[in-house]
Amino acid sequence: MALLRTIKDEFSYYHHLKLDTLIALDEENEKQLKTFLKASRGKRNKSTIKVKGYKFVRDKEYDSLKIDFSEVYSFNSIDLVKAK
Repeated sequence: MALLRTIKDEFSYYHHLKLDTLIALDEENEKQLKTFLKASRGKRNKSTIKVKGYKFVRDKEYDSLKIDFSEVYSFNSIDLVKAK
């Protein structure tokens, strides 16, 4: 019987609602985002925080998506939704 195991990825993936693109966040920024979202759940104020991450771009050679590490972007927490 084959053993199935999960491989921990360095990045977590989020969908940016306004840009309609995928975003990759490292562990530190994801932890900040999760802490903020947990603390602000159910609150009426519309405060946000900024997290730093990378955009996905289309790789024409392989016709797939890849993370663009050339520039770090800053995103509002209210625009991010966890990608499935």
